[in-house]
Amino acid sequence: MMLRAFAAVALLVLAACGGAQNNMADDAVIAQARYVSGGPTSVTLFTVVNTRSGAGAHSALLVNGSETVLFDPAGSFKLRFMPERGDVLYGASPIWMNAYKDYHARETHFVRMQTLLVSPAAAEQLLVAVKSNGAVAMAHCANSISRILGQFSGFEQIRTTYWPLQLEEAFGQNPNVTNAMITDASVDKSHGVTFIDEDDTAALAAAGLTP
Repeated sequence: MMLRAFAAVALLVLAACGGAQNNMADDAVIAQARYVSGGPTSVTLFTVVNTRSGAGAHSALLVNGSETVLFDPAGSFKLRFMPERGDVLYGASPIWMNAYKDYHARETHFVRMQTLLVSPAAAEQLLVAVKSNGAVAMAHCANSISRILGQFSGFEQIRTTYWPLQLEEAFGQNPNVTNAMITDASVDKSHGVTFIDEDDTAALAAAGLTP
């Protein structure tokens, strides 16, 4: 089943790892969406897990440096408030990241988050790396993130892998990682984005979205 969502004219489609989209938002749109948290520089690994099988379904990486962006390789999350270029979503503010978590945390899946504080220099290097990576092919989400992280000091334990749970385990070997779990029951739903069943044509029409 696919979903859309709207907040004004926002749009989402549900899947775990989709195909390479190579979306290319222009510079002005990206600049307007830019979000700076002002908090400690950090990196957060998201792992989406199937509640029934326990299998890893998707990986994404939030990089918080001079700006905050979400590297969502082969991801299906689309929101017009977060313009996308090469699988990097810009404007990753807390409210839109809550929408991202809510999009993935549902009856069939939950989300685990692992956050590690890094130096400002390391955060900037990671920002450059994810921005320059480009769009990622289907089922290569963990592969692309593990490949990028493994190049940097402090992530030497991470080997390139296609498996989200293997990436999660390697990332968690750092003793300074903090962990959180987001479920459909615990996720913050105050983001203002409403999810609509792709097949509900009446709801889509009422929201001003084409089926």
